Amino acid sequence: MEIKDKIIVVTGAGSGIGKALVEKFIAEGAKTVVGVDINVDTAQKTAAELGCVAMSADVAKEDDVRRVIEDTENTIGPIDLFCSNAGVAAGASEQSANVEWELCWDVNVMSHVYAARYLVPRMLERGHGYFLNTASAAGLLNQIGGAAYGVTKHAAVGFSEWLALTYAHQGIKVSLLCPQAVRTAMTADADDQGTKAASGDGMMEPAQLADIVVEHLRREDFLILTHEEVKTYMQRKTADYNRWISGMNRLFQKLSGAA
Repeated sequence: MEIKDKIIVVTGAGSGIGKALVEKFIAEGAKTVVGVDINVDTAQKTAAELGCVAMSADVAKEDDVRRVIEDTENTIGPIDLFCSNAGVAAGASEQSANVEWELCWDVNVMSHVYAARYLVPRMLERGHGYFLNTASAAGLLNQIGGAAYGVTKHAAVGFSEWLALTYAHQGIKVSLLCPQAVRTAMTADADDQGTKAASGDGMMEPAQLADIVVEHLRREDFLILTHEEVKTYMQRKTADYNRWISGMNRLFQKLSGAA
C-alpha cells in the first residue's frame, strides 16, 4: 500500500494521532486527505494548517459515517484508505454509568462497523480497498483503570480480525493499529492509572507513530504496534494466563495505592 496518489479519509483528525496521520499522508504524496472530526472548528484548523479537506462528523452516528463516505466518493473520488481512528476513553469500572459504556461502544467499536458497512460493498465492486482501524494496546492487554475502554478496544480488535479474514481473498486489506502510550489529549493526565501503566515503556510522539504506520502499510501488515514490548506482553499473556492476571493485579494495586 503506497500512499502516493491515494484518496484517504482519517477520522479523529482534529488532533493527536489523527492529525499526525493526515500530515504524514500529505507528506507522502496522497492525492487527497479528508480530515474528519466531531468538532468542525478543529477539523477546519487541521485543514488550514495541513491542506486536507475538512469534514465534521460524529462517528458514533451511523448516518454521519455514511455521509462522510458518500460525500467523499461523490465529490472527490473512490476512497482507497479509510482510517477509522477516532476513539474515546470513559467508563472506569463496572460502576460507571451506562451512558459512558454506550459512548465507548459506539465510538470505539460501531464506528469501525459503520465504515465497513458502507465501504465494503463499494470496495468489493472495485476489487480493492484498505481499512486502517485504530484500536489500542489495551485491546490486546486490557486497561488498568479503564473498564469500558479495555473491553471495547478488545471488541475493535475482534472486528478488525473478522473483517480481514472475511474479505482478504476479495482484495480488501485491513491493518489494526494498537498504540501503547502516545502523547495526545487522552494521555495528558500523567496521574491517570491507565496512562501510568501504558507509559511504562515510554511516551511516543504522534509523528513517530505516523512514520511507523506508513512503513507497516507499505508491507500491508495486519497488526501495527508502536511499542515492540507489547508483542512480548501478548506472548506472556497467552503462555500463562494465570500468571499474567496475577501480574496485572499487582500492577493495579501498585498504581492505585492498594499495595
